Amino acid sequence: MSEKIYDLKLRTKAFALSVIEMYAALPERNAVAQVLGKQVLRSATSVGANYREAFRARSKAEFISKIGDSLNEIEETDYWLELLVDSRCVTNSQMAPVLGEAKELVAILASISKTAKWNGGK
Repeated sequence: MSEKIYDLKLRTKAFALSVIEMYAALPERNAVAQVLGKQVLRSATSVGANYREAFRARSKAEFISKIGDSLNEIEETDYWLELLVDSRCVTNSQMAPVLGEAKELVAILASISKTAKWNGGK
């Protein structure tokens, strides 16, 4: 297994764990924070799961599809994180590290998706 692939597996898992930690710290009595937090939790934990599934793909088309699913989930996660900040459930400074990592993962997964499509086609 390539070191870069392994690193991204660890990185997506670490990202999910940081979101789990963030969710656990949200105020329990704030309904908006809880609803948005659950959305973030679902999408953020799916990023790495879909990324790992891509490497069990039986074809290039299936690989491209699973990488696309991972990209969709990280983009959705980014959206929910932005809503948590914009709705004032959390401060921008509290969310900055998680938001920064989400944006970096979007860029990485978009690049992988584009390269896979370019090299493999559908």
